[in-house]
Amino acid sequence: MPPKKVVQETKVQWGRPGNNLKAGIVGMPNVGKSTFFQAITKSVLGNPANYPYATIEPEEAKVAVPDERFDYLTELYKPVRIVPAFLTVIDIAGLTKGAHTGAGLGNSFLSNVRAVDAIFQMVRAFDDAEIVHVEGDVNPVRDLSIILEELLIKDAEFVTKHLEGLKKITSRGANTLEMKMKKEEQATTERVLEHLTVTKQPIRKGNWTNKEIEFINTLLLLTAKPVIYLVNMSERDYLRQKNKYLPKIKAWIDENSPGDILIPVSVAFEERLTRMPEEEAQEECKRLNTKSMLPKIIITGYNALKLINYFTVGPEEVRAWTIRDGTKAPQAAGVIHTDFEKAFVCGEIMHYDDLVEYKSENACRSAGKYMTKGKDYVMVSGDVAHWKAGKR
Repeated sequence: MPPKKVVQETKVQWGRPGNNLKAGIVGMPNVGKSTFFQAITKSVLGNPANYPYATIEPEEAKVAVPDERFDYLTELYKPVRIVPAFLTVIDIAGLTKGAHTGAGLGNSFLSNVRAVDAIFQMVRAFDDAEIVHVEGDVNPVRDLSIILEELLIKDAEFVTKHLEGLKKITSRGANTLEMKMKKEEQATTERVLEHLTVTKQPIRKGNWTNKEIEFINTLLLLTAKPVIYLVNMSERDYLRQKNKYLPKIKAWIDENSPGDILIPVSVAFEERLTRMPEEEAQEECKRLNTKSMLPKIIITGYNALKLINYFTVGPEEVRAWTIRDGTKAPQAAGVIHTDFEKAFVCGEIMHYDDLVEYKSENACRSAGKYMTKGKDYVMVSGDVAHWKAGKR
């Protein structure tokens, strides 16, 4: 008898389900968050200023996700209208020590963080006597530790209250299926609380089963959200690719949040580029032998949310549609219109790479690369789809 094939279980994704997910810019006051928000969104939203809490209410904007595949398709089809994929970015008020007690704008800050799905955490790694630091001096490792501590404490407070509620239910002692499920939830909640208060690492860094992750996702914990660390350096340090704080920041991430991504950036440089016409900005980057980090940051945020896109194409419109990785064909069609999901028949799908190789849809058909997919088909990033739906 041949050995049984081992089917590897697909890991459940962190976070709430859905395609309209958001990334929030988080950090201490006066680290460059609002200026970065203006640069990445190419807008005048936000309120960059040299004093704490210049940003109070969160600002929100969509940024186009750079994608060479989308650019190629628009060249190939030359449509009347083009719509790229977008990432929603939110500028959140600065956090200070004691935020979990309501210090500064603590309560507002933490509720705004709870409302986003991924975090761009900006840390200041530049010295400037004219830009005040809420803690008195520039110390990125201290700032990182403050924010992590505040998020861990707030999560622990929330989990403690949830655990108290579960204990009241399970103490009744009824031997029912529902009670068994509540006892399992209680055991998971106790493990979560121990991870937050004893291990003192973000929840996303724990070793959890799929069933546990599904339950933890319902809690919307702050430390379950993916984090991309943005190290804001001076333009001089960015251009010479050297900064005295970077090794210490990297060591802190490796110890406290291993595996998370660190991206050095100069917000001052990015802001200067956004004030130039695009061609002039490109020439400036060429002159300085450097490049903007904004495209990388946007793509990294998009990927951190486990988002992918598929395309619909034609002479009228080329559009990138955002879906969660692992989405099946009917749900992907439903992003366009809910009726497409409810009355789904099939999808006619070719892949971007095949379209590039064969140059046209007809050539893809002839080569057998244009295929009909049913309800169980799992979408792949770069699929080009035409949907068929019945009448409802």
